[in-house]
Amino acid sequence: MSALSVPLRHAEGTYVPQAPGESGSQVAPACMLDEIPRGAKVLWVTSTGGHLAELNLIAERVQPSAGSRWVTFETAQSVDALRDRPHLFVDYVSPRDVRAAVRAARKVLPLLRRERFDACVSTGAGVAATILPLAAWSGIPTYYVESLARPHGPSTTGRILAHVPRVRTATQYTSWTGHRWSYAGSILQDWTVEQGPVEDGPLKILVTLGTIAPYRFDRAVDAVLSMLRPGDEVVWQLGSTTRTDLPGEVHEQVSVEHLNALSSAADVVVAHSGVGSVLQQFSLGKSPVLAVRQAGHDEHVDDHQAGLAEALSERGLAGVLDLAHPSRQTLVQAAARRVVPPQTF
Repeated sequence: MSALSVPLRHAEGTYVPQAPGESGSQVAPACMLDEIPRGAKVLWVTSTGGHLAELNLIAERVQPSAGSRWVTFETAQSVDALRDRPHLFVDYVSPRDVRAAVRAARKVLPLLRRERFDACVSTGAGVAATILPLAAWSGIPTYYVESLARPHGPSTTGRILAHVPRVRTATQYTSWTGHRWSYAGSILQDWTVEQGPVEDGPLKILVTLGTIAPYRFDRAVDAVLSMLRPGDEVVWQLGSTTRTDLPGEVHEQVSVEHLNALSSAADVVVAHSGVGSVLQQFSLGKSPVLAVRQAGHDEHVDDHQAGLAEALSERGLAGVLDLAHPSRQTLVQAAARRVVPPQTF
């Protein structure tokens, strides 16, 4: 069992069914992250948002030492998540900003010289492209797990790191494993959905568009506006999508705790198709309606959000909002669903 699966690891001597002609018991092959012993001092390197959310789940399964250190950006999310854990904040690295990624590596280099780490693990994004090679060249066992947001192939960061000596790479999708990419299991493994009664009445709606700068997402806002009915209550978390024409409560950013409270109070959550937003809603039992950002509309650096939305929709874990022809039924149906975590999650 991989370190991303539930439970964390195979017990010693776990029986694996044999192919015809084989005999005796076997121990299942371990995911690369199973090489990291419990209590190891790990350097966790990640961007914020979904990358941080994924890496936090991996850390819970690896069970590192309390002296492990996190390297990421300073945001409301990271300040809340890392309040009681050693960390080093580096300047924000926007997608494909090579200069900012190099500056981040320079800030981390003294840390690598000063402290000893048993492993370095990352889920991306650009900040990993420069820091992970430094860790590997320093002799630290280094692992890169591609994000859930990449169901069809690696990101630019992943493609770079797959060719860096001593950096091990893994995917969360079996469909594109290969000689450079092993399968690490999936954070989505064993999540299920419970269906409740569908009721078409006024809705409490939360719209959360993440915090990725500098990308706006006006199409999602306009789609939600077109579906509203009298009696609906709306809360907006807009990130870079500043608007002055919206009903309800409007925020640019909110803390993790505040967003959790807003999500719990909502009947339905409309979220951009980012891993962080999705995992946060799943943790609260919400089956979100996903609005997919597209590069062609200057809403993101590429179209990877479509792949994640497709993967989640196929599993029945989320709905997808048709931004060209939004239907209120998408909201009503999502309000009747509940996401259930694995029993041992």
